[in-house]
Amino acid sequence: MNSSSTFSREPNSANTFLTEPGVLVVKRHHFLVRWSHWLNVPLLLGLILSGIAIYWASPIYQHKPDPITGNFDVAADFGIWICAYVPGQHHYASPPDWIYNHMSLGPGILAVALRFHWLCAYLFMLNGMVYGAGVLIGGGWRSLLPRRTDLVDALRMFRYYIGFPFAKLTHRQWLHPRFNTKYNALQRAAYFSVTFAGVLSVLTGWAIHKPMQLHWLAALFGGFDGARVWHFWLMWLFIFFVVPHVILVFADGWDTLRSMITGWSTKVDRSEVVTNE
Repeated sequence: MNSSSTFSREPNSANTFLTEPGVLVVKRHHFLVRWSHWLNVPLLLGLILSGIAIYWASPIYQHKPDPITGNFDVAADFGIWICAYVPGQHHYASPPDWIYNHMSLGPGILAVALRFHWLCAYLFMLNGMVYGAGVLIGGGWRSLLPRRTDLVDALRMFRYYIGFPFAKLTHRQWLHPRFNTKYNALQRAAYFSVTFAGVLSVLTGWAIHKPMQLHWLAALFGGFDGARVWHFWLMWLFIFFVVPHVILVFADGWDTLRSMITGWSTKVDRSEVVTNE
């Protein structure tokens, strides 16, 4: 048993259920990790919204101008399609700007978007250092290291997540696979990948911001345009991570969310072997 794990024997005014026999209280997340985790929510939202507004000024993915609309932006194509085929959008004033008006700060505000983007970027970098400090101080970095059994464990968790909604609909019991680590294999892969993506997003951002002064950095990503492509798809990686992340947290149960708020887990039974690694 990990030294940070203790049996709850005394009443707790905030969590009286901890006094129930058989419940093991396990320390899960350092407070710096928890704070930086929640601060990332508004910071990433600000970065994405301002980033798409910046993209409007010079889109990466372009095609030859449409002979009818004169449009050359792929994102604007989606807006035009939405206004043509989605009910209630047929009379939208500016179809090419639909995406930018609904999923960013808006078109035509490059200067404001750039300032806001870099404000969020500096705070994101600072928050990343706070997260790194929390992971190192709390020992959470061990939990992100790959294991030899990760492939098999990932398949077990994938089966669980796929079957969970069907089990709920049919009112069948669907047991969560047991692991003696803080994170299961899928969580480890996701958290390690998104941390690495955060580092890459910072590097590509600086390569775009200072392509001459940091020409060596821009060259690592294929030049200025290449760095923009990397930066663009890293944004989508964050989006694709957040949506399933939220869904799977709810699938894992309330204890997973509570541990990121309070830092403690009370989900496990004393008969289970639990480590903080």
